[in-house]
Amino acid sequence: MPEGEPALVEPGGAPGAAPPDGGAETGERPAPPPGIDTRKSERSPKDMAISLLVLLVPIALLLAFYRGFLGGDQPTTVDPAPALESARAANAFPVSEPAELGDGWRTVSAKFQTVEGGSSLRLGYLTPEGRAVQLVQSSVPPERLLPTELTAEGQPQGQTDLGGRTWQRYTARGNEQALVLLEPNRTVIVVGDARDNELRHLATAIR
Repeated sequence: MPEGEPALVEPGGAPGAAPPDGGAETGERPAPPPGIDTRKSERSPKDMAISLLVLLVPIALLLAFYRGFLGGDQPTTVDPAPALESARAANAFPVSEPAELGDGWRTVSAKFQTVEGGSSLRLGYLTPEGRAVQLVQSSVPPERLLPTELTAEGQPQGQTDLGGRTWQRYTARGNEQALVLLEPNRTVIVVGDARDNELRHLATAIR
C-alpha cells in the first residue's frame, strides 16, 4: 500500500466478531414471549357483590346501634335556664317561660341577645308532632320586630283570646303562622310551622 493512503475497512464489523443474537445469519425472527393468562385475576359480578356485602353489613349494624341505643335520630335538647337567667338579669323586659307544656315538647335552642333597638330572648321547641315553633320575647319596637321575625309576608289575620289575653294572628314566611302579643314593655311572638292547636297551647302556657 502506498504511503499516505487510508486503509480500506471491509463492511461487516471487526474481523472475527460474532454475529448478533436473534438469528441474523438465518433470517429468522425471535419468538414472541408467551402470553399471560389473566383469567385467574378477573372477578365475576358475584364475587364483587359478595365483597360489597361484606363492607355494607358492618356499616348497617353500626347505624342500627347508633339509632337504637344512642338515640341518633333524636334532636339535641338544651337547657333554657342560662338564657332565661341572662334575660332576667338584663331587666330589659318582663321575662316569661312556658309552664307545663306536657310530654313530647322539647327545647332545642335558647338564646338571649342585645340587638339594635333592644334585647330579644328566643326559645326554640319541637312539638310532639315534630314540628318547629319559636317563642320570641323582645323589647325591640314591634314596627321593627315584626317585619324581621315574620318577614314582609307577615299579615294580620284578626284577634284571638288565649289565657285571658288578646293575641293577634299573623301569617309568616312560607307555611308558618304566628301569634303576637303586644304589651307596653315587650312583644311576644309564637311562630312556626306547627299546627294551630300547638301554637295556641304554647301561647297559653306562657306565664
